Parts: sequence; C-alpha cells; structure tokens
Amino acid sequence: MDIKREDTDTKGRYVLNQDGSTAHAELTFSKVGKSMIIIDHTEVPEAFRGTGAGLKLVERAVEDAREMGIKIMPLCPFAAAQFKRHPEWADTLKQKGVPSS
Repeated sequence: MDIKREDTDTKGRYVLNQDGSTAHAELTFSKVGKSMIIIDHTEVPEAFRGTGAGLKLVERAVEDAREMGIKIMPLCPFAAAQFKRHPEWADTLKQKGVPSS
C-alpha cells in the first residue's frame, strides 16, 4: 500500500492505493493557518474493507503532524474514533478550548 499526500493552500488529502487496484482510499483535511489541520472525511471503498486502510491514513496524518509540529482536530467520526483508541497520539490532538498559535 502506498500513501501519497496532496496539498493546496487551504486543503489537502492522503490517498492510499493498493497494488493491482484502481480503487483508492482517502482522508481529506482543511488547513487552519500553519498550526492545525482538521480531518473532515475518511473514505474507504468496499474493496479495501478489513485491510486497515482507514487506520493507515490516520496514522500517516499523525506522523506528518508530529514532523511538522502541528495539531489535528478530527471532525471525521472515523478519525475521532481512532484518536480515542490511540492515546499515544494525544501529542498531536487539538484540545478543546486551547487556542492554536
């Protein structure tokens, strides 16, 4: 599985392609300044169900957030559920009521 990140000035997405498949999974996000992204949608096609594709997309967003020193606000229900299951990602989670810099 190969994950690519695509960016514009205000939005971005992670796209996961699986060898031999024309389908792809994606996670989309909006940028809030230079200090935060909001994960707003994760989509995994039926062909990828049970492969952990959605989790891999969120993990990649967490890795990139750590590398870039930014926070993540997971508005997407799937991403929010993954953050609850992975307390080790707390360093990248945007806490409610804490202003972003």
